[in-house]
Amino acid sequence: MTFFAQILNFLILVAILRALCYKPVVRMIQAREDKIAESLEKADADVAAAEELKAKYQAQLAEAREQAQAITDKAEKVASQLREDKLQETKREVEQMKESARAEIQRDQERAQDQIRAQVVALSIQAAGKIVSDKMTADADAEEVGKFIDTLDKDKIGDLSC
Repeated sequence: MTFFAQILNFLILVAILRALCYKPVVRMIQAREDKIAESLEKADADVAAAEELKAKYQAQLAEAREQAQAITDKAEKVASQLREDKLQETKREVEQMKESARAEIQRDQERAQDQIRAQVVALSIQAAGKIVSDKMTADADAEEVGKFIDTLDKDKIGDLSC
């Protein structure tokens, strides 16, 4: 009988322990499993969000690099255009300076020719005056000087034409 009493005591003890300890321990273990599963799901969601954020930042970085390259290309193009414009402007200024110098040289040549003509006329008049000092009149002097100047126009004095 003691054996049956021990078995009965054991079964009562198991029932009491099951009611008082087993169910709360099972609930606590289940709650812990649920919490761990929730933490794993949250961690997976956080990893996915981090990957998405990383991809977004990489896309923004790539776009920023493209924009920086576009800005650099545009700046190089503008600098090249400015350089070309300055070069063209400098060429125009050089051409204007050349034209101005040519015009100045032409004016100087014309002045020199006029001075030479004036000197030739003066020398011609003096030479003619000495040669025919009494025999010629003013009209004859003018006619002789005109003939002399005509012959000078046909011939050149130095490298300048008269």
